Amino acid sequence: MFRTARSVLDSVRVRLTVWYSAVLAVVLVVVSVTTYLIVRKTSMQRTDTDLQVQADSFLTTFRAELADAHSTQALAILSAAQQAMIEHRTNSDTFVVQGPRDETIAAPDDVLASGTRPGWVTRALASSEFQRFSKMDASKGARLETIHGERSRLRAYSRQFRVNNDSYLLIVLHSLHAENETLETIRLTFTWMILMGLLLAGTGGYFLARKSLAPAVAMGEHARRIGATNLHDRLPVLNANDELGQLATIFNDLLDRLDQSFERQRRFIADASHELRTPLAILRGEAEVAMSQPGREAEDYLESLEVLHEQTSRLIKIVEDLFTLTRADSGQYPLSPEDVYLEEVVADCAHSARTLAREKNIELSVDGSSECMVRGDSALLRRMILNLLDNAIKYTPRGGRVDIACGAVGAGFEVHVKDTGPGIPKELQSRIFDRFFRADPARSRSGHEGGAGLGLSIALWIAQAHHGRLELSRSDATGSDFAVFLPGPTFAPIGTN
Repeated sequence: MFRTARSVLDSVRVRLTVWYSAVLAVVLVVVSVTTYLIVRKTSMQRTDTDLQVQADSFLTTFRAELADAHSTQALAILSAAQQAMIEHRTNSDTFVVQGPRDETIAAPDDVLASGTRPGWVTRALASSEFQRFSKMDASKGARLETIHGERSRLRAYSRQFRVNNDSYLLIVLHSLHAENETLETIRLTFTWMILMGLLLAGTGGYFLARKSLAPAVAMGEHARRIGATNLHDRLPVLNANDELGQLATIFNDLLDRLDQSFERQRRFIADASHELRTPLAILRGEAEVAMSQPGREAEDYLESLEVLHEQTSRLIKIVEDLFTLTRADSGQYPLSPEDVYLEEVVADCAHSARTLAREKNIELSVDGSSECMVRGDSALLRRMILNLLDNAIKYTPRGGRVDIACGAVGAGFEVHVKDTGPGIPKELQSRIFDRFFRADPARSRSGHEGGAGLGLSIALWIAQAHHGRLELSRSDATGSDFAVFLPGPTFAPIGTN
């Protein structure tokens, strides 16, 4: 049973309804109790005021009757008291006059027949509570007190008055039966109002919560059906301005990013498989050829070994590049920052690339006369510039030219690598930094074997890791220009220890 109740409360709709009903119940109870207490206090104050007015009126009539009798004897006092009782008789009030020795001078029994006296009067006068009240010290002045009769509550008011220097006590009793009935009616009314209000509010709140959360339930059902095979599906957005619409929009943006990530991952795996399959196929083919002809000359075996060595080196380079990008994506590639003179790195990389340029009769010029100090990892910066030079030389035809220059620009430094190759088609320029992407074979008419398409991707990551950027600033039929911007030495590279 406990588990069932707990599972029911797991619903947001039920919890919202319970909280709403609980808050409404507290508000209704507080308002009802406050109103009831105010009404009861006001009713009691009005009753007390009426009792005082009744006492004043009774004493006024009593003194007038006593004055008309032209006597202050006991008989005249009794007659005046009885006459005042007759004139002020009501169904809810009664009067008692006591003498100096606490004896009863006048009571309802003296002026009313037993059949005309209200039942509560007889019971009240015979109650122990009234006896106690009537014998209390009246020298302290007027008193107001609630006493309990046999079947009802009474409000008693007593006041002293003097006749012939003797002290008399007037007691006015008021039945609270009517007030109690009124308060009971108010209590029942408030009780039913609270119960009906909570019932209506709970029912209405549940349906409102259900209707308000219906889009969220629909989004949950739709999201449950989205998997790796249908990441292109999106959640419906009924109202983009409310909270649920904003949540759906954020979730759709997340799905867009996931879809793009999955697509890049699929393309990455497919391209990596393709790139690894080619050298592996060559290795296997050469090995099979070598093993199938045991009588081959040593030169033939040496030629096969050279092919195996070349393809193994290419395979190792691809694996190393993949490992570098994997560590970079996971943030596990530590950088070792230091103050680096960029012009020295550029000159050193150009010196290392001259061998490749000389093989294709390409002129390689360097312009790095100004001092350019940056804060970065010298090994990674060297690798970035070598990748750019290797890319430029690879796609520049024989007899062409490659220029590399570095200099200060604003608050940082720029390195430009320009070539005189055929350029990159405009429709492909936005993809040149994608992994395993290689431009149209027209860029390889130099005859140089193309790489795996990871060099520019690694160069872009290195630039971004140093708070910089790498971009293709120009590419047309006259050649391409890759520009690297690096900030000054005040910026520490991303991922430093």
